[in-house]
Amino acid sequence: MERVVLLTGGTSGIGLAAARLFLQEGCTVALAGRTAERGEAALAALGELASDGRAAFFAADLRCAKEAKRLVEAVCTRFSRLDVLVNSAGVYLERALEDLTEEEFEDVMDTNVKGTFFTTQAALAPLKASRGSIVNLSSDAGLHGNFLCTAYCASKGAVTLFTKALALELAPFGVRVNCVCPGDVATPMTEAQIRSAGDADEALRQMAGVYPLGRIATPEEAAAVIFFLASEAASFVTGAAWSVDGGLTA
Repeated sequence: MERVVLLTGGTSGIGLAAARLFLQEGCTVALAGRTAERGEAALAALGELASDGRAAFFAADLRCAKEAKRLVEAVCTRFSRLDVLVNSAGVYLERALEDLTEEEFEDVMDTNVKGTFFTTQAALAPLKASRGSIVNLSSDAGLHGNFLCTAYCASKGAVTLFTKALALELAPFGVRVNCVCPGDVATPMTEAQIRSAGDADEALRQMAGVYPLGRIATPEEAAAVIFFLASEAASFVTGAAWSVDGGLTA
């Protein structure tokens, strides 16, 4: 049976790489993001994979519970079912706690925590009906502390434990819940961070230098683990926080 996948934050980076992989493997993919322009660009980047109606974009601001509910209803109306939810939407912030504003804190928590929480909540009924799977995007920062990342670590730590608690709650319904915890990945967000450092080459060398494997990840490497956790190959895996960090947290 062809699976229907709802993928938030699917317009760039890990989310877009995951969308491409799901499509290549015969799934139908609903991409969700905040702006239609980015959605159109993502569909164009997917090329022929998105040309036969197996991919569609839905604009939604998932920081709001009503928007999350509207999104899931629209996806189920369009595709009649939902088998996989990938909560990939997120924002990153480096800021000393003493300099952190309330608005910055709320943006990080609303996007990373409320977006994941409320989209999942809205998708529970169709996922129970299909005995589906949920994969949340956490971070190495959801497993250990990172310098100048108190708000981000708090948000991703919440995603990791939300994943574990929900895995127990949904196990009786046959719904598996896991999360992926990447380190630095070569995404537009990371590239912008590197460019802002001045000497981009040196910044990349320093970033890669903390990883035992000597480099940062590609979006495709993180996407491959997302796909695995959503697949029947991981049928006895639930409540797991899967590190994709080149040995950083080992």
